[in-house]
Amino acid sequence: MSRTMIQAAVTMNQLQNKLDLIGNNMANSQTTGYKTRQADFSSLLFQQINNMTNPANAEGRLTPDGVRVGSGAKLGSVNIDLAPGSITETERALDTALLGKNHLYQIQVTENGNTETQYTRDGSFYLSPVNNNQSVMLTTKDGNPVIGEDGPIVIEEGFDAINIQPDGQITVKRGNQTENTGNLAIAEAVRPRLLEAAGENAFRLPNLDELGFNFNEIIQAVAPNTDVLKSGALEHSNVDISKQMTDMISTQRSYQFNSRTISMNDQMMGLVNQLR
Repeated sequence: MSRTMIQAAVTMNQLQNKLDLIGNNMANSQTTGYKTRQADFSSLLFQQINNMTNPANAEGRLTPDGVRVGSGAKLGSVNIDLAPGSITETERALDTALLGKNHLYQIQVTENGNTETQYTRDGSFYLSPVNNNQSVMLTTKDGNPVIGEDGPIVIEEGFDAINIQPDGQITVKRGNQTENTGNLAIAEAVRPRLLEAAGENAFRLPNLDELGFNFNEIIQAVAPNTDVLKSGALEHSNVDISKQMTDMISTQRSYQFNSRTISMNDQMMGLVNQLR
């Protein structure tokens, strides 16, 4: 196979990944708190061809010996855009919307017997009964516990109303008395580009040992007693449909051009074979 066909085939594979990413963004345009994923292409993959063996060729040369030939484009990284989406009031007590750009709720997720802390912007919470229906726990729509400053937030039954304050404080009314039952542990992603998609509209931390970062260099707690959310409201996704459509058309055109490159190269090789 010629080098031209290899370059086009590699690029087409990476463009297909970008099309999948755009399709995922568009499919989640109505998902509460969903954040757009962006595909960034890195420099070409290069192959070093060392074909200059004569020592005289290196005299006065400033660049490395040999020829660096590109072999296609590469999808370098997938980044998460944590910019806030539009907020719609729902007047539901357990609906919340974060106001800060890089702020995240912390949730406890158990998969295959392993429990880890994940992060989400989806502030649609529910109450799930625990302890033989003697208490309720604040959870996500998938039943994952929402983490407060002291762990999962558990509230004793028998309250008349529940409210989530702008600073993340959770209060309940029992008759004429109001009591504080916990505080949401709102986190701030200092380096949001390092977060990995964990599925179900959530993010997780990467392997910190491999990256050489510690936890506090990526995630930090939000200062207490600050208004970080709007209660009785939900945040829509920040997907810009018009931009996604434009990106999709541009990517499809690039895919078609590379496909045509392979076809034309095949035709040229056929012509060369006929000349023999």
